Amino acid sequence: MRMIPIALMACLGLAACVEDPEVAGPMAFAQDCAACHGSDAMGAGDFGRTLIRQPPDLTTLARRNGGVFPRDYVMSTIDGYVRGAHFSAAMPVFGAGDMGPTIVVENADGTGTPVPARLLALADYLETLQR
Repeated sequence: MRMIPIALMACLGLAACVEDPEVAGPMAFAQDCAACHGSDAMGAGDFGRTLIRQPPDLTTLARRNGGVFPRDYVMSTIDGYVRGAHFSAAMPVFGAGDMGPTIVVENADGTGTPVPARLLALADYLETLQR
């Protein structure tokens, strides 16, 4: 029988726990957002159509922000840190739950900000959907 060194087993286990951002973002969107915002992120999901206030089209975030994707605003909205009065109470506060391990994202000034990996993956995915 072939023995696998314990250190190698630990590395393999860690690799299995760290999600690929290119997969994590679409998966998080499908699990947490598509019911309201639609699988195409255009605001027409099955549950979203039943709400009094229709969920917004998430594919136009950059266009509505002068052509720049508003990453910090998007992440603050998703986690519930900053939301205006215009937000529907139907929008969950995802930051109140477990968004997984945090990673440090480097800011323009060289400082780092800890961000849940799932939140960052979701924001990155939404950025790819911009029209």
